[in-house]
Amino acid sequence: MNAESIIFDLDGTLWDSSENVAASWEETVRSLGNPLLKNVHITGEDIRGVMGMTMDEIAGRLFPMLSATKQYEVLELCSEEENNFLASKGGVLYEGIEETLSKLSEKHRLFIVSNCQTGYIEAFFEYCGLERLFTDYLCWGETGKSKDITIRQIMERNKVTSAAYVGDTAGDCEAAFKAGIPFVHAAYGFGKNMPEDKIAASARDIRELAEIFG
Repeated sequence: MNAESIIFDLDGTLWDSSENVAASWEETVRSLGNPLLKNVHITGEDIRGVMGMTMDEIAGRLFPMLSATKQYEVLELCSEEENNFLASKGGVLYEGIEETLSKLSEKHRLFIVSNCQTGYIEAFFEYCGLERLFTDYLCWGETGKSKDITIRQIMERNKVTSAAYVGDTAGDCEAAFKAGIPFVHAAYGFGKNMPEDKIAASARDIRELAEIFG
């Protein structure tokens, strides 16, 4: 595929942090002592089910018993603790990630665009030490915008004229389509019910990306 720059999603594309995110959020929710949250138990499956959503959408899905204001407050606390938790405990990096990204970075500029909170991508970098391979990154926490707009913003900021987006969910695919760039499906990730007509290429393993982009 002919693309000067490659923009990556994070969760389900570069790593799987769902179990540790769930552990962190469960710990934070329990510490609040809010009776409305006494029956809320967050699992890795819950987290995998909301990957790709914006943080406010996740709060609404996981804490529907709270008002929008309280959802935001709980989300803020969970996100803050999550960043600290993941910086030290991390997630599961997909096999071959460093080798593949190193190879791709020889011919392409690499970026990350995620619907995560501010500080999450930095926690990923702190844990895995791969920041040196990326030119720039941007997230929902910084822009407050939908992923397609965030993709366009990072492209404009770095004067990117040719790019593809690598992600694992239907939401990632739609964001790339709206941003006007090809979508490469990380088929090893969390995504289901993918719109096949909008997928330019598909990778069953992260190492296949080296062949797709050359």
